[in-house]
Amino acid sequence: MVNRFTTARSSVATRRWGPPAMVTLAAMAALTALTADAAPRQARPAPPVEATAPRDAGEPIMAIVSIKTQQVTFYDADGWILRAPVSTGTKGRETPAGVFAVVERKEDHRSNMYDDAHMPHLQRITWNGVALHGGPLPGYAASHGCVRMPFGLAEKLFDKTRIGMRVIISPNDAAPVEFSHPALFMPKAEAIAAAPAKAETLAREAVEAAKAADEAKKTAAKAPRETASLTLSLRKLQGLKARADAELATAEKALAAARTDEAKARAEDRKQKAAAKDADLGTQFDTAKADAKPKLDATAAAKDAAKAAQTRKIDTAKVAREASLALEPASIYISRATQKLYVRRNTHRPAPDGGGEVFDFSIEVPVTIRNPDKPIGTHVFTAMARTDAGLRWTAVTIDDADDAKGALDRIIIPQDVLDRIAPTALPRSSIVISDEPLSAETNYRTEFVAVLSNQPQGGFITRKPTVNVEVASDDGFGFGSFFQRSWDSPTGDTRRRGGQYYPQVRPGWQPSQPGW
Repeated sequence: MVNRFTTARSSVATRRWGPPAMVTLAAMAALTALTADAAPRQARPAPPVEATAPRDAGEPIMAIVSIKTQQVTFYDADGWILRAPVSTGTKGRETPAGVFAVVERKEDHRSNMYDDAHMPHLQRITWNGVALHGGPLPGYAASHGCVRMPFGLAEKLFDKTRIGMRVIISPNDAAPVEFSHPALFMPKAEAIAAAPAKAETLAREAVEAAKAADEAKKTAAKAPRETASLTLSLRKLQGLKARADAELATAEKALAAARTDEAKARAEDRKQKAAAKDADLGTQFDTAKADAKPKLDATAAAKDAAKAAQTRKIDTAKVAREASLALEPASIYISRATQKLYVRRNTHRPAPDGGGEVFDFSIEVPVTIRNPDKPIGTHVFTAMARTDAGLRWTAVTIDDADDAKGALDRIIIPQDVLDRIAPTALPRSSIVISDEPLSAETNYRTEFVAVLSNQPQGGFITRKPTVNVEVASDDGFGFGSFFQRSWDSPTGDTRRRGGQYYPQVRPGWQPSQPGW
């Protein structure tokens, strides 16, 4: 029937159009035949498939997602270990391209935003809801902004990854390449060897200093209670002496004003009595003050000792914290947009307001960038493993306004930052250079979050953003208050600047309940 329908339609066309139409149809048929012949030679690339490297895999150090080819590749210190297809965000909900790190891991998660959707073996990379997780893979971008991986792969990886693992989402294909440069950290073997014992000693000293400060505070609080009666007695005698002084002064004026002998006699008598009383009270006050002085001096000394002990507690805790952080990989972010350098190191302390771990952000300094008006691109340099000379590095470029070497050539890292980090730099340490400012999603519970402003990021913006949250810390670890900063925007500015999203404060926000 189909053939007959096709033949009949062709006859009608011939009668309607005549010979010219037949010529046209013949030409179209010939073109179709040529196209059919050429099709095998221009076939689409094969879709990505799951693959495992033919060797024993180490701990994953980074994951690189290619939005273009819908593929994720995981790398350990020696190269790629796993490749698999993924499904990223659809149009309007695009997965943001940029630099991230795992901030939380949940084996079984269900969305509170998308119909209780199952997101097993979830590895969150922003607190506003972008993550890697197991999910269905239709063969094209289909998520609401997350990166779906094969269910089996997500499960296999879950016990091998950890908080802080680098996640790079690239618009195109990207891969780490071996890289060396004088600006990269060159650790000292002796400093690394001495670091654990140093950290242990300083931690012990910090604990002792904290105990001493607490004892000094108790003593300083107790001393005023013990001297309260003395202080009250001295104040009373001081008041009586002041009144006696006033009475004597009045008597002296009355004597000077007296005109008759009788008046002078009465005034003289009054003066003598006032003088005797004044002298007696002066003696009592001086004696009481002398008796109280040792105890009052002890109270003042206790207060001074408490202040000194508290200062030592703070200083010792700071030094101990720095020594402890020296045992962790350090990540540096250098932004051409803000002309600043930021450092993050994981403290491995659970966040006090729920979810994730606390990252130290005590280092944030201006940085010199040559030709600061010229784009520099986005490059991630990662220390993959130790070598006899120090560290073996790789570079990944996901926005190549400048090449990796050219980017590092333009940066002058402050010497004091290098002195604090380079001697004990460890594998997994990294330096990220970018034109972008840090996203407002970077906070005390993240390493770095930076998105490319020249790429769609609908899946990032449509999510409910995190907000400025102050969390007081009184554990002596030296952080003071933790808070999320809006890096280039005042609080409440929801406009996009350079591809970043700056959230409004919403009182009552609970970070353990992200909107997804």
